[in-house]
Amino acid sequence: QVQPVESGGGLVQTGDSLTLSCASSRRPFDNYVMAWFRLAPGKVREFVAAIRWNTGSTTVSNAVKGRFTISRDDAQKAVHLQMTDLRPEDTAVYYCAGRIGTALQIEEGNYDYWGQGTQVTVSS
Repeated sequence: QVQPVESGGGLVQTGDSLTLSCASSRRPFDNYVMAWFRLAPGKVREFVAAIRWNTGSTTVSNAVKGRFTISRDDAQKAVHLQMTDLRPEDTAVYYCAGRIGTALQIEEGNYDYWGQGTQVTVSS
């Protein structure tokens, strides 16, 4: 079982960059998919990005395409979300999630393991 723990959130200004990390208590197996979701005030939790652990293939939402990159570090047993050109609308609690399977699912109901979240605030 993978237990994600997020880190790296904080307060930044518009246009800044920030990298979030998601550490796991154990190395995700090759048949895991790891993902990032976010929950902004007054909104539902939305998909941000996902990565298939064994192949490294990824998918990102249209809202962050070209600005956010998801990657994995096998040695550190971690998944990273590199965020650039941050905007106030990126302000949210960011959650790391994991699922067993190889499909890059974007629906949160398909993920079994969740971290506690890390706050990202982008000031204008």
